[in-house]
Amino acid sequence: MFPKPAPQLEANTYGYETRPMVKPTGFREYDARWIFEKEINLMGVQALGLGLGTLLHDMGVKPELVTGHDFRAYSSSIKYALISGLMGAGVRVHDIGLALSPMAYFAQFELDVPAVAMVTASHNDNGWTGVKMGAQRPVTFGPDEMTRLKEIVLEGKFRYADGASYRFVEDFPARYMADLTNRPTIARRLKVVAACGNGTAGAFAPQVLEKLGCEVIPLDAQLDYTFPRYNPNPEDLKMLHAMADKVRETGADVGLGFDGDGDRCGVVDNRGEEIFADKIGVMLARDLSKLYPGATFVVDVKSTGLFATDPELLRQGVKADYWKTGHSYIKRRVTDLGALAGFEKSGHFFFNAPVGRGYDDGILTAIHVIEMLDRNPQKSMAELYGELPKTWGSPTMSPHCDDEKKYDVVDKVVERFKTMQETGAPLIGQKIRDLVTVNGVRVTAQDGTWGLVRASSNKPELVVVVESPVSEARMREMFAAVDGVLRESPEVGAYNQTI
Repeated sequence: MFPKPAPQLEANTYGYETRPMVKPTGFREYDARWIFEKEINLMGVQALGLGLGTLLHDMGVKPELVTGHDFRAYSSSIKYALISGLMGAGVRVHDIGLALSPMAYFAQFELDVPAVAMVTASHNDNGWTGVKMGAQRPVTFGPDEMTRLKEIVLEGKFRYADGASYRFVEDFPARYMADLTNRPTIARRLKVVAACGNGTAGAFAPQVLEKLGCEVIPLDAQLDYTFPRYNPNPEDLKMLHAMADKVRETGADVGLGFDGDGDRCGVVDNRGEEIFADKIGVMLARDLSKLYPGATFVVDVKSTGLFATDPELLRQGVKADYWKTGHSYIKRRVTDLGALAGFEKSGHFFFNAPVGRGYDDGILTAIHVIEMLDRNPQKSMAELYGELPKTWGSPTMSPHCDDEKKYDVVDKVVERFKTMQETGAPLIGQKIRDLVTVNGVRVTAQDGTWGLVRASSNKPELVVVVESPVSEARMREMFAAVDGVLRESPEVGAYNQTI
């Protein structure tokens, strides 16, 4: 029998792997993330694979799975440890090699395989590893499945089975890129900066954009898992500023930035101005709703209020559904509602039939941005952005908070704002108009200015976002008010960035 994971997290005796090591907090709400060799070892990854295979049997899912890995130096060894565990549970494994997360999701459809396990830590710093998993295309695991998987692995409740097999799928990246480019080339000659942050997307995104007819200017497209310039995160201002500088230097029409595993996209306009992903979502919703009037769009609670108030979207009969932040939550909600698309402020966009398959793909998002520009040949990206009603919004800000403490802190913040609403206590000099507690708390004042606090699902952090339709000063007032409530909890640390 495979040993249960060791309760201690320190290195095993003499550095040898004598028992699997798996830190419990690595099982997040909708995927798994650990610091390799400090929080999980290869035997722990093997136990994870055995647990995942056991879960597939328990769920009644055919034990067949596609897997791939990002380009980090240790990712392939982690993938093979995962595969050995999966095969112990009788799983038939299809290995697509070096891949993006959306490439693995595409493989579920292309190879007609029900389950997926993509080895990636996305944009997390080098040293991290993780797995994104699913067993019902196009959705991925949520809290229920992750809780069951955690219990199986930590308690050693493994099910062994025969029938395992392994095959490596040759040249799969070419099939993925062919699928993305199986569409008309654009008529408008666009110069595009493709910023990859030295992440895995550098091996794929520039080629796809070139095949669609763009003049591509690659930026940090060389794969380098040390991330020498900045973190490949399209919410990170360092990456956005690098994109903006390159756009201004080259006179590009648009800058498109991809995260570490290629499932997110960030945008800079032709003037070198960063456009937060939720505003890009509004622009794409405007464009797509002209083709598909009355469409439903799912948006996360971190996103701008314009999805519900923009006159153009209202004129097209658009329905906005605000839902929990997290790629698995939005993906599942898009599928359940039959929505045309889903948008997250983090840059995860989910295009559903007939414009996608329902999963998040940063390169497909870039294609939709390019096609939007192609359908508006007389307008620049900045002009399209300028047509949106003006709001003042913050980037996503993330104060440190330990994984073991962050949910309790959020609970305290929710109760604090509930008490303020019940007692009529003022917030930025106004009564609280609305509280949305589907995911943390989104508190809105009478003038429409709002602030959000939630726990990050994949890092030891909280998430803070504020926006005002009134003024930048009002937005800053809301941030000060929200931060004041957070500072009542000493467990909350410094921000990664602030306004």
